[in-house]
Amino acid sequence: MKSVGIKKLYYSISEVSKITDLEQYVLRYWESEFEQLKPAKNRAGNRIYTNKDIKLILYIKQLLREERYTIEGAKQVLKSWTPELETGEQLSLLPADSAVTQLAADVQTTQPTQIQSEKLKDDMKEIKNFLEDLLQKLN
Repeated sequence: MKSVGIKKLYYSISEVSKITDLEQYVLRYWESEFEQLKPAKNRAGNRIYTNKDIKLILYIKQLLREERYTIEGAKQVLKSWTPELETGEQLSLLPADSAVTQLAADVQTTQPTQIQSEKLKDDMKEIKNFLEDLLQKLN
């Protein structure tokens, strides 16, 4: 997928389905099987996936479909997996202001759980790193 502008902070299940080339029911099923895959939900109850969630989904897909692991085997492999986005990696096609608007809306309307708070901290770190990289390029 082409990367243009800042990456989005959150993706809907339909966007993740297109990005990963997986059906939505498969994504929902994998949530029930893999404890690491727990996307947060917005105030409407819709799943909101982060870039790290998408990396995990793509890794699960690779394990199951390319490397031919069973679900139980993939669970064992995932016990030692830590998701890290590579520097400069971007998945979004939306302009920066859309991502910031989405973040602001989620922050104002959601009573964060511990998991959501951790994801928000991670997302804020990603924004900080992006802005620092951008400032370095401008200087």
